[in-house]
Parts: sequence; structure tokens; C-alpha cells
Amino acid sequence: MAELKFEITKSLGVLSENARGWTKELNMVSWSDHEPKYDIREWSPDHTRMGKGVTLSEEEINALRAILNGEELEDDIDESMML
Repeated sequence: MAELKFEITKSLGVLSENARGWTKELNMVSWSDHEPKYDIREWSPDHTRMGKGVTLSEEEINALRAILNGEELEDDIDESMML
């Protein structure tokens, strides 16, 4: 299996840390020398190992921001159940 090539081009923030020291982070990551995209996933303390995550384009991160800001929330969503 070929080695996965990645580069964290910009660290945007840590969302949480677990008991083993792994952090869930929002970063800009370049995968296989492609244009960097927004990426949310868990990283080991030295950033050599990672968990499963999600990579988002500029358009997707803007849509997520709008949803989290409440611009596209449905009236029938019970907001008390949201984080």
C-alpha cells in the first residue's frame, strides 16, 4: 500500500483533546500535493498518525458555517437538542 502523503498547511484550531492526548482539530491540509482543503479529524500529539475525518471544500465550509450560524435551520428542529 502506498504511503499517504499529507501536509498541514495551516492549523486553525483545536476542538477537543482526549485522555490519550489526541486532539480533534480543524486544519488546512494538502493531500497528495493537491490544493489544501479544510479538514476535521483527530491527530496524535506529534501529528504522525490520524483518525478518520472529513475534508471540506471552501463551498462546503461556508455552507457548514451558515448552518451553524442558524441561517438554514429548519423550524421543526428542536434547538435544545443541539450542541
